[in-house]
Amino acid sequence: MLKNFEAMAELVKANPVKKRIVLACAHDEHSLDAVYEAYQEGIVEPVLVGREAEIRKIMADNGFDFGGSEVIYDVDDDIECAKKAVSLIREGKGDFMMKGKMQTADLLKQVVNKETGLQVGKIMSHVGIFEIPGYHKLIMQSDGGMIPNPDLEQKAKIINNAVETLHNMGYEEPKVAVLCAAEKLNPKVPESVDAAALKEMNEKGEITGCIVEGPISYDIALYKEIADFKGFDSPVAGDADIVITPNMAAGNILGKSWSITAGGTMAGMIVGAKVPIVLTSRGATAEEKFYSIVFAAAGSSSN
Repeated sequence: MLKNFEAMAELVKANPVKKRIVLACAHDEHSLDAVYEAYQEGIVEPVLVGREAEIRKIMADNGFDFGGSEVIYDVDDDIECAKKAVSLIREGKGDFMMKGKMQTADLLKQVVNKETGLQVGKIMSHVGIFEIPGYHKLIMQSDGGMIPNPDLEQKAKIINNAVETLHNMGYEEPKVAVLCAAEKLNPKVPESVDAAALKEMNEKGEITGCIVEGPISYDIALYKEIADFKGFDSPVAGDADIVITPNMAAGNILGKSWSITAGGTMAGMIVGAKVPIVLTSRGATAEEKFYSIVFAAAGSSSN
């Protein structure tokens, strides 16, 4: 169990082998700043793809000194940057990837290319991990950014992706809460039916490496006192490591509520491809970008 982002960073620093981050369209001051901070903390080694002259200028202007350890591939066009970044991952020259100054769609198009991309037969989903006031440890939420309305099969795969990420971070049996409006099964509410089915799949060994509870309400999943008051007995109650939301909109709203209104800190990435992919939004803070790099380094499979 990781209590906060500092503990997650220490987990990565303890690994003697530093992860290689491939930054696509690296001619971006904000992205380079986050990569440089991660480099200074001993978390990553940089592989930079983009306009080399601009990258060098940004480094010089901001005092980003990688000690000569940086590897730079001079590529001008955004789409060619995406292709090169993906090819470097396929060649084993990077442990995870991050989007720099480019459109998300341009990068993802190359990631999902059937001939030259990074698909490995899994669904791609977004995982966000949060440090929020009032909760005793980091909590993961999925999916808030990739699959608008997942069906039962897709939800099972979303759980598998999230669980695998936490396994890579040292968790043995993450506790998964499949969130609904109420903890009672209601045949008229599709997400309630799915939640019950996912719990049954877990009990039958079709979803492994975790404990799945559902349907379960948000308050019971995060607060043991409320679970006790309602008479809800489950190892997940009040101690969830992962919350699965009914759809992408709910996940997006929950994540922003935690980070914007509740004063939480977020890190996020796309999982289910050959390597994690950090796709922070244009409005992401420097802190969010840095911790997303830390998250990807912690959650990549070579950990």
